[in-house]
Amino acid sequence: MNHALAEVFKEDKARRNVNFGIGDTIKVHYRILESGKERIQVYEGVVIAMHNKQNDKTMTVRRVSYDVGVERIFPVFSPRIAKIELTRKGHVRRAKLYFLRERSGKSARIKEMRGGQAVVQAERKKQTEASKQAAAAPVEAPEAAA
Repeated sequence: MNHALAEVFKEDKARRNVNFGIGDTIKVHYRILESGKERIQVYEGVVIAMHNKQNDKTMTVRRVSYDVGVERIFPVFSPRIAKIELTRKGHVRRAKLYFLRERSGKSARIKEMRGGQAVVQAERKKQTEASKQAAAAPVEAPEAAA
């Protein structure tokens, strides 16, 4: 692989260092372009699958909306993703949770991991500190072309 590409992917991975996995409930803040304007839409659901192909890592997030199951596949390293926020840590024993597609109600719930709330609080604290540092960093002004 090209050295320049490797550097870009290395920076991108450092930017997307979020502690989530299969069975976790997350909020994906996704940038959407509509009629020339950009807005952020929040998609909250359970991660039912992760596909790891080097830098093409994707996650499948499932939620139930108006009694209909909806799944979306998000590329983890996409520039369209503004933020990934961890809501709950789930305790699961499988790598793919496709069995949730046939279930509804109480049987479709995932138990919370023991000590999961502490992990979620630590993750939120880490994200707020990172955002404060990003806001405090001086913004470089573009040089005027003469």
